[in-house]
Amino acid sequence: MHVNRVGIAVWLRSTKQVRHLRKYGVVYYVSKSMKYAILYCNRSDVHHLVQELESLSYVDKAEQSKKPEIRTEFSKPSKPKENSYDYNVGI
Repeated sequence: MHVNRVGIAVWLRSTKQVRHLRKYGVVYYVSKSMKYAILYCNRSDVHHLVQELESLSYVDKAEQSKKPEIRTEFSKPSKPKENSYDYNVGI
């Protein structure tokens, strides 16, 4: 069974309370110098978790990842651009 997961960036006041974030989801990465953590949770619970995380005293801000909204399928142009350079202009 495949469950859709979404990342949440959590900016912290101090990294001492990172262990408490484990009850909200999977802690994937913690930056001690920049004081943030990346947390993964189910897509259906994201909006509720972001509000709940922002209400915590040791959290400055929590933001949902924008990756699911970004289009990752690209197409090639049908016809390549023709370069019309005139190299004999300066002669």
